[in-house]
Amino acid sequence: MTSTSAMQTGAESRAAAESRAALLGADGLLRTVIEQRSEELRAIRRHLHAHPEPSHAEHATTAYIAERLEALGLDPVLMPRTGLHCDIPGADAGLAPVGLRADMDALAIPELTDLPYRSRVDGVSHACGHDVHMAAVLGAAMALTEAASRGLLPRTVRLVFQPSEERHPCGALEMIEAGVAEGLDSIFALHCDPGVDVGHVGLKPGPITSATDPVRIDLSGHGGHTSRPHLTQDLVYAMGQIITQLPAALTRRMDPRSGVNLTWGSVHAGSAFNAIPSSGTLEGTLRCLDHEAWDRAEELMETIVADIAHAWGVRADVRHDRGVPPVSNDPLSVRLLEDAVTSAYGRDRVDSARQSLGGEDFAWYLEKVPGALARLGTRAPGGRTYDLHMGDFEIDERAIGIGAALLAGVCVHRDLPLG
Repeated sequence: MTSTSAMQTGAESRAAAESRAALLGADGLLRTVIEQRSEELRAIRRHLHAHPEPSHAEHATTAYIAERLEALGLDPVLMPRTGLHCDIPGADAGLAPVGLRADMDALAIPELTDLPYRSRVDGVSHACGHDVHMAAVLGAAMALTEAASRGLLPRTVRLVFQPSEERHPCGALEMIEAGVAEGLDSIFALHCDPGVDVGHVGLKPGPITSATDPVRIDLSGHGGHTSRPHLTQDLVYAMGQIITQLPAALTRRMDPRSGVNLTWGSVHAGSAFNAIPSSGTLEGTLRCLDHEAWDRAEELMETIVADIAHAWGVRADVRHDRGVPPVSNDPLSVRLLEDAVTSAYGRDRVDSARQSLGGEDFAWYLEKVPGALARLGTRAPGGRTYDLHMGDFEIDERAIGIGAALLAGVCVHRDLPLG
């Protein structure tokens, strides 16, 4: 190697080392800012918790988030109905942005806690932790804007506050159609996990949730008196066969490793004890652990239902709405999250997450760009294990700052070599 080449190589090495030192300095700055604003983040989460709004009705929530972002000197872009997105400009405009997503909607579930900041809206509550997700992304924004003001944020960060995660059609598709995923390098999100202790983060490459689809079957036939079922098309009996045989047949016609599961949630037919009705409806949820099974399930389900209905002489119309695919985490993005957790809290805070049969519309973003969903521990150590979508759901509020630090940290670690 010539002396000139050696000098160039040495200069490049020094530049790389200085860049890494700056990014590591930013990493520490992020945690400091979040720690200093921890009480403010707790107050934000409690405000959101006390004022929940259901899917596609997150008007006050959107306004509140926009006000908070504007106070940081940012320019949020409001969606036509609810939701918003906002960029924190990075130092290098040539680098593709990183996305951070939070879902905003609450559930039509009455809150059963006696917390002083319990829901003030009858029949609506943040029983899935979306208030925590929003507060964590706002906390990340606080830290990242401070880093950007010091020239320590290499690439732009796009904040995505998305409506209607809990309803179909979901808000993720609305945000994607508006272009929020265009040009992103990667995208990250959190979901509260009440089965994991606070301070721990669950990670898993590949599928971490399942495909989740609403299914409705409308049956019709010639009804009549219960004393003469042979002169009718016994619709209730046929419904019973579909209720039991369809889920069973799916488990035998599809690879059991695909985790296909059909569970009924609503059954309606008739109004009199001595009359066979002429119509009825079944509604349920189809869940699949892998994308291939999800692609095949619809046609197979229609075939099985037609065969069962034919045997009893009734008509059955199947409506299977494609809900969300499985969230499939990009392995590199998972490693970046793991690196961020390890840097902030230590390797022992990283847990191996199991795949859930729950659905999450964050999956649609990952159909467009690589990224990952992390499971944020919210259980107080030694405390009760709550369940999501239950009115008594509570969290250890230290999870807010941990979530904020993780999301802010992964934006910096995106530009650090993996250790």
